[in-house]
Amino acid sequence: MKHIRTKIGRRAFIRNSSLASGGLVLGFSILNSCKPRDAEIMDVREMPKEWFDINAYLKIGDNGLVTIFSPNPEFGQGVITSMPMIVADELDIDWEDVIVEQANLNAEDFGWQFTGGSQGIRRRWQGLRMAGATAKQMLKEAASNSWQVPITELTVSKGIISHRASGKSAGYGEMASLAAELEVPKEVPLKEIQDFTIIGKSKKNVENHKIITGQPLFGVDYQFEDAMIAMVVHPPAFGLKLKSFDGSNILKMPGIVDVFKIKTLEEDFTRGYFDTNAFTELIAIVGKSTWEVMNAKKRLIADWEPIADYSFNIDRFGTKIEMNVPSGMESTNAHYEKMKEMAAVPAKKVRQDGDPEAVFKNAETVIERSYSCPFLAHNCMEPMNFFAHVTEDGAKLAGPLQAPGLTEGSVAARLGLPVEKIEIELTRMGGGFGRRAYGHYAIEAALISKQSGYPVKLIYSREDDMTFGIYRPSYHATYRAALDNKNNLIGFHVKAGGVPESPLYANRFPAGAIDNYLAEEWEINSNITIGAFRAPRSNFMAGVEQSFLDEVSEALGKDPIDFRLELLQRAKENPVGEENDYDPDRLAGVLKLVREKSNWNQNESDVYRGVSAYFCHNSYAAHVVDVVMDNGSPRVEKVVCAVDCGIVVNPDAATNMAEGGIVDGIGNAMYGVISFKDGKPEQTNFDNYRIIRCSEAPKQIEVYFVESEIDPTGLGEPPFPPVFGALANALYKATGKRYYHQPFNADRSTLMG
Repeated sequence: MKHIRTKIGRRAFIRNSSLASGGLVLGFSILNSCKPRDAEIMDVREMPKEWFDINAYLKIGDNGLVTIFSPNPEFGQGVITSMPMIVADELDIDWEDVIVEQANLNAEDFGWQFTGGSQGIRRRWQGLRMAGATAKQMLKEAASNSWQVPITELTVSKGIISHRASGKSAGYGEMASLAAELEVPKEVPLKEIQDFTIIGKSKKNVENHKIITGQPLFGVDYQFEDAMIAMVVHPPAFGLKLKSFDGSNILKMPGIVDVFKIKTLEEDFTRGYFDTNAFTELIAIVGKSTWEVMNAKKRLIADWEPIADYSFNIDRFGTKIEMNVPSGMESTNAHYEKMKEMAAVPAKKVRQDGDPEAVFKNAETVIERSYSCPFLAHNCMEPMNFFAHVTEDGAKLAGPLQAPGLTEGSVAARLGLPVEKIEIELTRMGGGFGRRAYGHYAIEAALISKQSGYPVKLIYSREDDMTFGIYRPSYHATYRAALDNKNNLIGFHVKAGGVPESPLYANRFPAGAIDNYLAEEWEINSNITIGAFRAPRSNFMAGVEQSFLDEVSEALGKDPIDFRLELLQRAKENPVGEENDYDPDRLAGVLKLVREKSNWNQNESDVYRGVSAYFCHNSYAAHVVDVVMDNGSPRVEKVVCAVDCGIVVNPDAATNMAEGGIVDGIGNAMYGVISFKDGKPEQTNFDNYRIIRCSEAPKQIEVYFVESEIDPTGLGEPPFPPVFGALANALYKATGKRYYHQPFNADRSTLMG
C-alpha cells in the first residue's frame, strides 16, 4: 500500500511542497446553521444540525453527509464532479452521501486554483487523494480512541467504521466532532488502484439539475442589490488609442447614470502572465439596464488616434521580460506576405540532429509543403462579464475566471488594496478555452465600481469580445522531407513561425525518429493581442505535421498508420537525441487502438478515411475521421478516437470532453477565421464568423481510452489538435485535393502559394 506524507501542520499546509495545488489547510471550528447549496436535491435525508470542518476540502455533518469543495473553477470540463470523486474515493464515502460545492478563491486553503492547460486533475491528483485519505485516517483514529481498540483492526466502507472483533460500528457523522480535535497524521495510506470504488466509475455532473432547470450558476446570472450595468467602449482597431470623447449626450438618455474613462493598467506596472491587454484606456458607461447601456454605446462620440511604439514589462512566473509593441494598422494580406518572406530565409535553429543540410542537398527526392492558419476568436457562449463592488473597506468580485489567483493580485495592485481585502467568488463559466484566463474584464469591473461608486455588473456584447483581441495566433509552417534513391526517409525539416509567436515544438514526433532532423522558428511582432487557445500552438502544429506525414507516407507507398508506427518503433529502440518529449510506446498505443476500433483495414469503398495522432499536454490522442460525399460535398460521417490520459476519473465526462474537442476541432478547421483590414477585425459576430452547425457535426463519435495505471495526465486539450490533421487527410481521400490552409472551406492556396 502506498503511503504519502501529509506535509500538514496543526493549522496550516506547507505550500512549498510538490502538492501545493492540493493543499490541506485545517480548520476545526464547528459551523452551525450551514446549509449547502445542493440541499434541495437531498430529498431522503435531513440536513445535518452541525457541520465539522475536517480539512479545507471537506466537512462532515453529524448525520454522515459530507460536503466536498471543488477547488478549481468549472467551465464545462467536469472538474466540479471529478475532483470531489477523487476525495470521496479515498475518504471511503458513499457517493450518494456527498454534496459538492464550488470553492471560492482562497489560495491559503487551496493553493493554485487554475483551470487550464489540462492541468487540473493532473496537478491535484495527489493532493485530492491526500485530503480524503487524511480525513478517513482521522475518523478511524477517533473511533480507535473512543472504542479503545487498535486502529489497524478497523475497516471502513461507505462511511461506516467497523470493528469486527467487538461488533462495534459507527458512521462518520458520529466520529466527526472527535476527529476534528485530533492532530493531523504525518503520513497516511492511499488506496491501491484496484481498490477504487468511485474513481473510474461514471458519475453524472453534480450541476446537471441546476443547468437543465435554469438555476443561477453563471457569472451573467449573478445578482446583487442595487447593482448597475456597465459596458466598455474600446478602440475600433488595433493600433489605435483613445484621443477624446464627449459623453454629455448619452448622460441625458434614459437609465444612464455615468460615463467616464478608465485606465486598466498603469505604464510602470509589471504585468503578470495573464495580464494581456491591448486596450488599456477605455470608456465606461454605467446605467440601470443592459438595453439602456447598449443604446448609449451606439450614440457615444469618441475620437481615436494612432499609437506609437511602446514597451512594457511582464513577469512570466519569475522570468522578467520586456515586451515591445509596434505601431501601425495591420492587415491579414500583409501578414501572409510577410509570412512567405520569413519562410523563405534562414531562421533560428532550435534543434538539429545529424547533417540535414547535406542530406537535403544530395536527396533523390524532396517533398516540401507549406501550411497556414488565421487568427481565431474563442467565442465562449457566455459573453465576458464580471461583478464588482468596491468600497473603502475592500472589494467583492464575482464572475467567471480560469486563473482567479493571478487576477486577484492584478486587481489589488490596480486598486491599491492589500490582497487580503479582495474577495473573489467563483461562478461557473459558460466556456473558457483559455479566454477567461485573461482577467482584464475583472479589473475593468473593479475600476468602474470604484469610480462610479456603484456595485456594477460589467457585460461585454459579442462584438466587444470578438474585437477585443486575445486571439489564437496566425501561424505558418513549412515542412520538407528528404528521400534517397531507395525511397527511404532520410531527412526531415520543419520551419515554423507566426504572428506574433512561433508554434514550434522542436522535440515532438517525428523528432527522435529520423537521423537528420532540423527545426527552425521565426516570429513577426504585432500589436494584435494573442492568448492561450485550446491546446496552444498544438492546435496548429498537430494538424500540419500529421497532414505532411500522410503525404510522405503516400510518397513512400506505405499505409499511414504503419508508417507512423515504424517511426515510433525507431524512436523507441534507437532514439535520435535525448530531448524527445513524448513516449513512443504511448503514442504508438493510441494508434494501435484507433486502428483496431475503427476497423482501419476493412474500410468501405464509399467512405474516405484520414488518421492523425499527437502528443500534447502530457497525453496522447489519435483519430480516424470518416468522410462521405453527400451531393458532391464532403461530410464527416464518423470519428473514432483513442486517448491515453492515464487513469480516467469519470469515464462519461471524459468521453463528453473528447467528443466536444472533436466537434470543436472540425468546426475551427473548416470555418474559423478572424481577419484584419487596417487593424480592424472583419468578423464581429456570428453572422460573419462561421462556426460549426449541428447538421455538420459527425453523425457518430466513438471514444476509447487506453487502460492505464498511470496518474492522470490531462484531457481537456489533447483530443482537440489531432482532429485538424485527420480531417485534412480524409478530405484529401474524398476530394483528391490537399488542404494546406485553414479554414478548409476557404483554402487560400492562391494567396499563400
